[in-house]
Amino acid sequence: MALSPASTADEVVAHLRTLSSEENRAGMARFGIATDRALGIPNAVLNPIARQVKRDHIRAAALWATDIREARLLAILTDEPSQVKRTQIDAMAAEFDSWEIVDHAAHLVCGARLAHEIIPAYAADEREFVRRTAFSTIATAAMHLKKEPDDTFVTWLGLVEAHAGDSRNFVKKAANWALRQVGKRSLTLHAPALAVAEKLAASSDKTAQWIGKDAVRELTDPKTLERLKAKTR
Repeated sequence: MALSPASTADEVVAHLRTLSSEENRAGMARFGIATDRALGIPNAVLNPIARQVKRDHIRAAALWATDIREARLLAILTDEPSQVKRTQIDAMAAEFDSWEIVDHAAHLVCGARLAHEIIPAYAADEREFVRRTAFSTIATAAMHLKKEPDDTFVTWLGLVEAHAGDSRNFVKKAANWALRQVGKRSLTLHAPALAVAEKLAASSDKTAQWIGKDAVRELTDPKTLERLKAKTR
């Protein structure tokens, strides 16, 4: 089946089913990807499909509603950020059950210019994958929101510190990721990020300690410092 921008959600799903692989599903499970509703199609195959069908807000909603992993990833990849509202992200977040979906959704949050709303609200949310969304979005924003002022990220570092004691695997890893990415964004942000990392590393809390020590290791790596200096040249 040849897909195009005119393809419906049903046609896209029908095509996805022809690409399913039990072997790939088993492999995904080893990486902590939820596979109970997966077809086993790698992202290297999904990304070209997303480019082929292009963006369509209505179709994206229909793809999300299928509850199929690959269709949901395509929903995120092909939605129209300008059409995405906070209510939609909230509804999606209530169904987040995989770090992979969360980390893709973070790009949609940033593209929809909802990071300022989502990050503090979701950091305060006790649901594991919702809180992960906050920190994944910070990390994504640090990499992709080039015009965002430094002060924004300093404020978000406070959220990392505040929730560094959350020992749940998918939260602590995202908090660590956020801390590292903010510290690598610029020389200006390196100092406050490293200060937070060092404070956490000295904490008596084991989770905070792990987040901090790992971040300190990367932020003090000579290669990291050299890349930051190169940005200012």
